[in-house]
Amino acid sequence: MSAAPTAKPFHNEIILKFLISPRYRIFRHLSLIVLLVAAFYNGNVEFTEPVNTYAKIAMFSMLLSLFYINMYLLVPRLLFRDNYLGYFLWIIGWFVLVQTLVSKIKEFMFFHIKTVYARPHDGPNLFAFSFIFMILFGASAAVKLFQRWIVDSQRINDLETATIQSELEHLKKQINPHFLFNMLNNANVLTQIDPVRASQVLIKLSDLLRYQLYDSVQSNVFLTSDIQFLEDFLNLEKIRRDNFDFTICKDGALEGVEIAPLLFITFVENAIKHNIDAEEPSFVDVFFFVVDGELHFRCINSIPRIKVAQNGGGGLGLANVKRRLELIYPNRYQLIITDDAKTFDVHLKIKI
Repeated sequence: MSAAPTAKPFHNEIILKFLISPRYRIFRHLSLIVLLVAAFYNGNVEFTEPVNTYAKIAMFSMLLSLFYINMYLLVPRLLFRDNYLGYFLWIIGWFVLVQTLVSKIKEFMFFHIKTVYARPHDGPNLFAFSFIFMILFGASAAVKLFQRWIVDSQRINDLETATIQSELEHLKKQINPHFLFNMLNNANVLTQIDPVRASQVLIKLSDLLRYQLYDSVQSNVFLTSDIQFLEDFLNLEKIRRDNFDFTICKDGALEGVEIAPLLFITFVENAIKHNIDAEEPSFVDVFFFVVDGELHFRCINSIPRIKVAQNGGGGLGLANVKRRLELIYPNRYQLIITDDAKTFDVHLKIKI
């Protein structure tokens, strides 16, 4: 039962490869020839033998030539270049030329070698010929248009994928670049006044950079790894600030859950950046829990009564993470931000 859903895409993939892949071009042409041969072989007898066989071969060759002329000349040079009027006029021209040629040949045979007819001759059947002609041209144009549509769709899909990946990489590289300078500056200051704490800062900073430079280059990481990254980051902040505290609470089946890397650090860093309080202790509380197939992330930080002036704006980081969420989890996430007088609360829900 479990294999049934994959059968249809598998067969569809085989059909698409047969229709568009250069590898199967010979088989496509052979299939067309076989179909036309079968159609002419089973056609009504109009002439006596061997004239009937010669007539079928001539008609087969003419229709096959028209098929390829339309597929490889008219469609690419006119239809693909949006020259619809020119394409329409060429079709009419070929129709008139072939119809005239067939009519003249049949008239010549009727008046000069009447014995070749197997049944009474009633003149060329214009409706039947028109129907065959339009089916032939329509089928060849449809095959070429379908091939181009598949190729263009694949190219657009590849381009969109490459564009999204490029944008994601660009956004990821912009996440929190200045925290490295802050930590290095703090370590430099601590080496003068507290070498032990400076050593702790450098060790944790090394772990942070290892994760950011190596582990997070993957499209997905384990949630537990990203949580550990946040914990190291908050520990660095705690070493730097004496009046700062944090908690990380985890609940539910978090093991094995995979998410996009560095997805939560922007919210945590933004919380740290805006909760610096020169008078009162500050805090950041982070929660991770899984409920009903949804991953919930909450980051709550205290807001100082007297805000400390910050250098630069904080809107770029949040804008980047929102854009990443739109690209990675379209219609699968909900972001709720609540700001009151004492706390700033970010609640992110992602369907996993």
